Amino acid sequence: MADIINSISTWFLSLGKTYGVNPIIFGSIYVGSIPLFTLSLAWFIKNMKAKKPIVLPAFITAFLFVSAYLYLIIAGKNVPLWVYLFISVMILSGIYTTWRKVQLSLKSGLENE
Repeated sequence: MADIINSISTWFLSLGKTYGVNPIIFGSIYVGSIPLFTLSLAWFIKNMKAKKPIVLPAFITAFLFVSAYLYLIIAGKNVPLWVYLFISVMILSGIYTTWRKVQLSLKSGLENE
């Protein structure tokens, strides 16, 4: 089992050299943005329910959602097309999931009034 983990780790870290991206930075941005994304999404929903401006929370939420991928796109070199397609699918599915979460939250908020 240790050999498998070591092989995966070696492969993962080698991707950084191949594509000019530090996997540790990418992973840190990805994992580090999760709690901030959750907080900004809650702020966005709260503002929507209160009929307050949503531009700033929506912008921050969207930025946090794509921040790790922006790093890859900006810092990456020789990144294959399939990676961009994969990122696009991930972003589109994330947008759909987030939209559903917002709709369900708004619906439950309206039912509680």
